[in-house]
Amino acid sequence: MASRARFLDIHILQSVPFANLNRDDTDSVKTVLYGNALRTRVSSQCWKRATRMEFERLTGESTLRTRRIATAVAAELAGRDWPQDLAERAAAHVAAAVGKFELAEEGEPKKAVPNRVVTNAMIYVPHIAVRELADLADEHRAVLEKAKDIVKKGDTKASVMPKDKVDAVLRSRNAVINLFGRMLAEVDRAGVDGAVQVAHAMTAHETDADLDYFTAVDDITSAWQDSTGSAHMGHAEFSAGTFYRYATIDLDELTGNLAGSTTDVQTLLADFLTAFTLAVPQAKKNSTAPHTLPHLVHLAVRADRPVSYAAAFEQPVRPTTAHSGNAAPSVQALTGYADATAAFLGTRGLLARAWTSPEIKDLPGEAKNALGARADSLDALITSITHSALGAPAEGVPA
Repeated sequence: MASRARFLDIHILQSVPFANLNRDDTDSVKTVLYGNALRTRVSSQCWKRATRMEFERLTGESTLRTRRIATAVAAELAGRDWPQDLAERAAAHVAAAVGKFELAEEGEPKKAVPNRVVTNAMIYVPHIAVRELADLADEHRAVLEKAKDIVKKGDTKASVMPKDKVDAVLRSRNAVINLFGRMLAEVDRAGVDGAVQVAHAMTAHETDADLDYFTAVDDITSAWQDSTGSAHMGHAEFSAGTFYRYATIDLDELTGNLAGSTTDVQTLLADFLTAFTLAVPQAKKNSTAPHTLPHLVHLAVRADRPVSYAAAFEQPVRPTTAHSGNAAPSVQALTGYADATAAFLGTRGLLARAWTSPEIKDLPGEAKNALGARADSLDALITSITHSALGAPAEGVPA
């Protein structure tokens, strides 16, 4: 009996110049101590959000993650010519129907937070859910016109909206939620286990953060008063390096999440792989423009279990010469570890593998075949691997 694809692993090496893609609470570069060496780190949440934004752009399916669902519903109702006060009251009743809620702190603009009702948990729904909740309010307009404003925090009986119908809207999904999952304990059966697992990205080598001292000149002072000095001084922290990025897609979980959906699985996989490969976190983009392409992309379809190659970099890579960089030794470490992994596990669980690169034409060393065949482009690589993952090998591309 042929093995069935269960996981799709994504391995990426990407060099990022002077940047700070992901800051901690002190605006410093995030780091991790690994192999007794300090590395620059980008959290999985950070790169996952950048991926989700790009995935939504590619698919045209957007989501809304917020505690202020009332604000969105009120705006929708006001756009339907509801009186503002009634729109805010209705939206507050919709939010209160979700479950536990808070009242926003005094001093926040009432127009920004209708009736100050804020859900305890983040609501995560397809963007179209706002319109559907407004439609529900339309159906119950007569009841809402007679209802009182919500003024008591957490009163679970305050809402006049039918909770079962509100919950039904909050359970709705789209491709984004089916892929990335959703945690919403306040609504029964609204949780969705994500099919995508994303690791924290880290540099394959040791890094040191650099402090960038900067000043801002007052144009009027400089031009009219013939004075020197600055109007503002400060510093920011940055680093640079070659990152190892890893994610895996649980194909069984994804198939289960899509049950009953009309979403084309291959198109969804292709859009996600494209988004994860090309998305770059946008922190400090205006002052660093860190929009690099990956140095190498390797995809593998497995029948046994996901396999990260992070351990390939437990011993930090080092440049081979005084003037060479970290990308080449990172590729060598990755291919060597992939070859060792295949020898250790065997290739029975490895159903397909391939790689591509904008600059590497052939892999170096004894492990040059460890990543499978080279695809001529990112699109060719994704087409090959998604066909293999779904049991339909494509013609004309390496599998």
